[in-house]
Amino acid sequence: MAKDNFRQSAEVARVGLFVTCLVDAMRPSIGFAAISLLEAAGCRVEVPLEQTCCGQPALNTGDLAGTRELAQRTITLFEPYDYIVVPSGSCAATIRVHYPELFHEEPHWRARADALAARTHELLSFLVDVRGWSPTHVSLAATATYHDSCSGLRELGIGSQPRRLLAAVDGLSLRPLEDNATCCGFGGTFCVKYPAISNAIVTEKAQHIEATGAELLLGGDLGCLMNMAGKLHRRGSGVRAFHAAEVLAGMGDGPAIGEVP
Repeated sequence: MAKDNFRQSAEVARVGLFVTCLVDAMRPSIGFAAISLLEAAGCRVEVPLEQTCCGQPALNTGDLAGTRELAQRTITLFEPYDYIVVPSGSCAATIRVHYPELFHEEPHWRARADALAARTHELLSFLVDVRGWSPTHVSLAATATYHDSCSGLRELGIGSQPRRLLAAVDGLSLRPLEDNATCCGFGGTFCVKYPAISNAIVTEKAQHIEATGAELLLGGDLGCLMNMAGKLHRRGSGVRAFHAAEVLAGMGDGPAIGEVP
């Protein structure tokens, strides 16, 4: 595996990395991969230590007061940055799409939420759509399939960008996934509230993944990847799951999601 050279953008941008709760607690390597990619794309990356949850779980359960409190904290913390970049479509969509909705009756906070939303991007789409960046001299001899997470695809329009980046990885072959745009069954708090339905959905997803014959499962949201990786493991599958950023940063030969380092 090589990752020694990248094509960089000439313009340096100050980026605030919103790490997300799951990445911080369960898979920090995604955060480190994000920093590596953003720096390669010509960004100066900062990770505000005071950041907390974006508020998505509270929003999903109807706790609007709690969500607004978390949103105000996030808005205030990330306002100084040129861009806010998130290695998760669901968390990015919470900030970009739902923060403005939370403050529709509070003009001051609505204006601040709108301004932050306009500068907030999911990592893979930011690299392609904003920075015009692609990796060079990154290699991984493997077959992979890609799952499109619901929030990234439906709320942010992320679909071609991850595939464009992954196509630049030497030796990596992408195989189409049947019903790739269908939910994996995670859905944030959905899998907790409706475990039987969630399990039925992820079982079908695992079957489609295995049918590709791919060695790797890639995606852009850790929650979805953890859900699918867990089901694949319980089925005795040898498919290994990675966030696409890890592969792009040259970490695709390390421990996969759910594996002990």
